[in-house]
Amino acid sequence: MSQIHIACKIVLIGDGGCGKTTLRKKFMGESLHEEYIPTLGVDFSIKRITIGNRAMITFQIWDLAGQPHFKEVRAPFYKGARGAMVVYDVSNLASFRNVPLWVMELLKNCGYKVPIVLVANKIDLRDKVFPHITTELGMELAKELENILELPVPYIETCAIRGDNVDKAFYKLARMIIEVELRKKKGVLDAKTTSEGQKH
Repeated sequence: MSQIHIACKIVLIGDGGCGKTTLRKKFMGESLHEEYIPTLGVDFSIKRITIGNRAMITFQIWDLAGQPHFKEVRAPFYKGARGAMVVYDVSNLASFRNVPLWVMELLKNCGYKVPIVLVANKIDLRDKVFPHITTELGMELAKELENILELPVPYIETCAIRGDNVDKAFYKLARMIIEVELRKKKGVLDAKTTSEGQKH
């Protein structure tokens, strides 16, 4: 198989303070701030990664502000997204409960389904905060989203500050996007072959 090159826009969504910006910066290899600085509207990064020997993908990562008053500001930035990372904070019950609302906002503004990875962030706080969101509850939520979307929704636990599973989450999303693109490519080739066969 020849190597494929994909440039795609992905969005990071979830409540304010759940760690989306820290996830993005850790993935980019950027320095982190100890204090919480909320994203104002949107932030943006680009990173190119290689998946095995078959694909190179250039991520255009759009980090969308999670505060409710930015809802109208966020809306246009969903357009053209080909994947999403939905993030919640395991120490924040509200951020967990709001995940389905974020998925609905994504679908509304994209107008189509895209690959999604569900990220449970700040797992380092599980031993420090009670109550907290357990792994079992996170996996149940992923299954609920799968039933709604009729698509696989991988569940990954991260600690963005330490870097636990951060690359894993982004690479998983990349592989899902590649699979979608390969299916599209195969569909085009199959249609072309059928069309050419009908001409003879």
